[in-house]
Amino acid sequence: MGYPDNVLAADERVVLHRHPHWKRLIGPVFALLLLTALAGFGVGVVNHTAWDHMATKIVMLVIAVIWLILIGWLTLWPVLNWRSTHFVITDRRVMFRHGVMTRSGIDIPLARINSVEFSHGLVDRILRTGTLIIESASQDPLEFDDIPSVERVHSLLYHEVFDTLGSDESPS
Repeated sequence: MGYPDNVLAADERVVLHRHPHWKRLIGPVFALLLLTALAGFGVGVVNHTAWDHMATKIVMLVIAVIWLILIGWLTLWPVLNWRSTHFVITDRRVMFRHGVMTRSGIDIPLARINSVEFSHGLVDRILRTGTLIIESASQDPLEFDDIPSVERVHSLLYHEVFDTLGSDESPS
């Protein structure tokens, strides 16, 4: 799926479109599994009690409602947040958009970028992700965490910046 065309200029083209790395979804998946196991255990315990039939139904309903609320908060919301976060490089700018209900974002024209760096620790290197650091002409460096294949993105952005500037230092 490409980035929505309605935010691009007439002759602007998307060079790269990424969501954050899938490692951000590890916690929500574990939460889903753990909460489902706990809810199943709770239902099993309630099922084997000698309570009144109506009391058993009410307790099971309470377990289901609590499960749904926690799943929405700890699983669904982070997945929606991950899905609605976009890191996009076009032939003119770098765009970062995030947020589900309230959206925010930043655009950095390629001509204003002074330097591009990346960093990643051991776990990030194993998972092939990292932090991309972009320093523009008028701002403090901006850090974009959990960019998949951060070294390739760094290299691509470096080439795009020099192609935009038309510099003699431009790599081939």
